[in-house]
Amino acid sequence: MLDRIRELMAPPPGMAFDFSQPAGEPALAPRDGVAWQVFANPVALFIGGVAAVLLELAEPSVRAGVWDHSSFRRDPVMRLRRTGFAAMMTVYGPRTAAEALIARVVRMHGRVEGSTPDGGRYHASDPRLLDWVHATATFGFTEAYHRYVRALSAAEKDAAFAEGRPAALLYGASGSPASWREWEALLAATAPGLRGSETLAAFLHTMGAAPIAPAPLRRLQSLLLRAAVEIVPEPVRSLPELRGQGLRPGEGWLVGALARSAGLLPLGDTPPVQAARRLAAPA
Repeated sequence: MLDRIRELMAPPPGMAFDFSQPAGEPALAPRDGVAWQVFANPVALFIGGVAAVLLELAEPSVRAGVWDHSSFRRDPVMRLRRTGFAAMMTVYGPRTAAEALIARVVRMHGRVEGSTPDGGRYHASDPRLLDWVHATATFGFTEAYHRYVRALSAAEKDAAFAEGRPAALLYGASGSPASWREWEALLAATAPGLRGSETLAAFLHTMGAAPIAPAPLRRLQSLLLRAAVEIVPEPVRSLPELRGQGLRPGEGWLVGALARSAGLLPLGDTPPVQAARRLAAPA
């Protein structure tokens, strides 16, 4: 399992990157900020990432764009690694490299458009959709860390959103929340349009069947998926596809133990370790 965690945190094939260079160059996120703590915990990242996707898939236009134009169905593990690498780059990568990666993603978004099943048009560069995607990602990672690793203060939760604003603006999410209160306001405004779908159930099934954890530990994989459903806020958590899919009695402490233990594992030369070395070196 430790080897699998190391693999998921490492850049995917063809995207190798040395986060320790160039010496002294700052990241988009502040050194030792909340994001640097949250993204260093692989269990919180997995749980938070799944929770964020569940929220994204509840928004019809985002759902169509994500499900129709991504590799989640074909190769969920590789999609996880690519998404995780992009997240690591925005938090730990040198600013110039992070800006270059985001620019490539923005160009790709410019080509993604289509129609929802009810005939509505969507475009991946729509600021409204980008705001939701970036807000749900920040919420997912932050809430997973808060719930299962260490309780965050209100100020730390606000900081998590504020720290993500530079990257969000580069992506085009000009109205993304800068605080927890702004996140709650966006959730309340978006809630009336959130819907269940077969895609939500299909995503959970795909993630449960994907070879993320070794076969003997597949039950832990299922446990972490339930932990993700558990932190999804209303009204999404009560959608038919997610109802009853959260943690069972007594499982919360086990997820917490796994998440806290993950922060103590010798994960090797991961992006957070390399980034710390970069910033400790003279420019």
